[in-house]
Amino acid sequence: MGRSVTYLVVALAVLAVVVIVLVVRTRRPATARSGGRSSDARPAEPPRGDPLRLGLGHRVRIREREYAVSGTIRLVEGDWSWVQHLLDDGSGTRYRLSVEDGPELELVLWTAEPGASVTPGAPTIDLGRRRYTWAETGQARYTATEETGLPAAGTMRYHDYQSGGTARLSFEAYGEEGWRVARGDLLDPADLTILPRSGER
Repeated sequence: MGRSVTYLVVALAVLAVVVIVLVVRTRRPATARSGGRSSDARPAEPPRGDPLRLGLGHRVRIREREYAVSGTIRLVEGDWSWVQHLLDDGSGTRYRLSVEDGPELELVLWTAEPGASVTPGAPTIDLGRRRYTWAETGQARYTATEETGLPAAGTMRYHDYQSGGTARLSFEAYGEEGWRVARGDLLDPADLTILPRSGER
């Protein structure tokens, strides 16, 4: 009886080691704030132009649509920083392009959802026939330039959610204002072309 118990204990220990090895080997690295691509994704083609240097007067083409840059918000959270460019295509819809220059360049095109009644905090949120899962929460300091509708500097709180490989949902609150809701689409850098300013070649 004692020998049988010993064999059972040894078998369970071996099984536990095998499970731990499998879990460690299949674990993927964590993603950054905008939910970057996995490490085994194909290398992204660089964008045509530098999205970190966009400013008022620039025009960009994202896929087949053109936008004008109307303002820029620069955000810092600890050692991490990112940029959000406000875009205008003349339709009245508010767009923004977020740019994170970490280990990989990450671009997300956001479309404002001013009529959304959802609020952040739940582990999952359903919006527009999609279920989004909580990804990250934090607070950053910002500086704003040009036509952003914000004070020149302040703080911003955010909650980020993800769905599938490229769909995003964000909640942002600047200063004491309420939540701004936006749905996002993770871009391939090759989707972005920065057009020359007037007078530039």
